[in-house]
Amino acid sequence: MPWIGPGNSIAKVTPPSLASITVIVPVRNEARFIARTLECLLAQDYDPARFEILVIDGGSSDGTQEIVSNFAIKHANLRLLRNPRQLSSAARNVGIRHARGEIVLLIDGHCELHDRLYLQKLTAAFERSGADALGRPQPLDVSDANSFQAALAAARNSRLGHHPDSFIYSAAERFVPAKSVAAAYRRQVFEQIGTFDERFDACEDVEFNHRLDRAGLRCFFTPEAAVAYVPRNSLGGLFRQLTRYGRGRIRLLRKHRDTFSLGSMVPLAFVVGLVVGGALSLVSKWVALAYLATLLLYAAIVLGTSLAIAFRRSRLANERNPALLVWLPLLFATIHVASGTGMILELLAPAPSIRAIAEESLDRGN
Repeated sequence: MPWIGPGNSIAKVTPPSLASITVIVPVRNEARFIARTLECLLAQDYDPARFEILVIDGGSSDGTQEIVSNFAIKHANLRLLRNPRQLSSAARNVGIRHARGEIVLLIDGHCELHDRLYLQKLTAAFERSGADALGRPQPLDVSDANSFQAALAAARNSRLGHHPDSFIYSAAERFVPAKSVAAAYRRQVFEQIGTFDERFDACEDVEFNHRLDRAGLRCFFTPEAAVAYVPRNSLGGLFRQLTRYGRGRIRLLRKHRDTFSLGSMVPLAFVVGLVVGGALSLVSKWVALAYLATLLLYAAIVLGTSLAIAFRRSRLANERNPALLVWLPLLFATIHVASGTGMILELLAPAPSIRAIAEESLDRGN
C-alpha cells in the first residue's frame, strides 16, 4: 500500500492520480542555498500528506544541518538524514532506502523551483506518458546571478560549453535516452536495476541512467520538470567541478565500455594536444607553426561563440552586457581544460579492471 503521509495517517481524501512523492535532497555545506530550496519545495501546491522531503546531509560544517532541522520542526513531511560516506551517490541511496513515495524525485540543495505546481506537473507527466523516468532541463540561471554566473550560465547553455549529445538544455517534450537528464523515477525502477554506484563521486547519475536505458526502460523529457541550478561563482570552483566530471566520465567508460563516443573524448584530446604539441613545438618549427595555427583556430571559435552568445543575450535583454565577453572566453577554456585534466588524472590513477567492476556490479545489483 503506498505511503500516504506523516505517521501513515490520511490528512484528507485525495484523488487516485495524486501519487505519493519522495523528494531526495543530497547536501553538504549548502547553508547559502538550502533554505531557498526548501522554501520552494514546501510552498508546492500539493497535499503535504502526499509528499515527503528527505534531506541527506554529508557532514556539513557550515550550519546546513541546523537550518534543515529548524524547517523540520515546523514541517512534519521533512526529515534530516545522515550520509556518513559524504558522496552524492551514497546520499541518494540513503534517501532511496528511506523513501516511501511511489515517485522518487532527486533535487540538489542549490537549486530553485519557480513553479508552485511543479509536483503536480511532475505526476501529470508520469501519468500521461506512462514513462519509467522523467528527464528535465537544468538551466543555470538564478534571479540574483552576478556577471560571472550569468556568463557561466550562457557558456554551459551552448554546444561549446556542454556535451553536444546532452538534452538538458532542450525545450521539446519527447521520449529521450535517460543519459544525463533523468532525475525522477517510479519506485519500481530501483527494484529492477538497483541503486546508485557508490564508487562514483561524479557521473553517478549518468551511470545509473545508462543502466536504465540498457534495461529497456523509458524516459520522458519534459520542460515542465525543469529546475534552476545556481552556477559556480569562481573559476576555481568551476575547475574543480569539471575535473570531477572528467574523472567520472572515465570511470563510467571503465564500467560500461559501450558509453564510449568520440564527442566525449574531445576534452581529453584537447589537453593532450596542448601538452604534447607544446613540447614538440620546441624541437620542430613546422610543429610549432601547426600548433600555433591550431591555437589560433581554437581562439577564433571561442571568440566567435562568445560574441554570438553576448549579442543574443544582450538583444533579448534589450541592453548591452560587456561583462559577458570579459568572462566567456576564459570560461570556455576552463571548462575544456578542466574536463580533459580530470580524464587524464583518472586514466593515470589505479583502478579496478573492467571485469572486476562488472562482477562486483552484479553482486551489488548495480
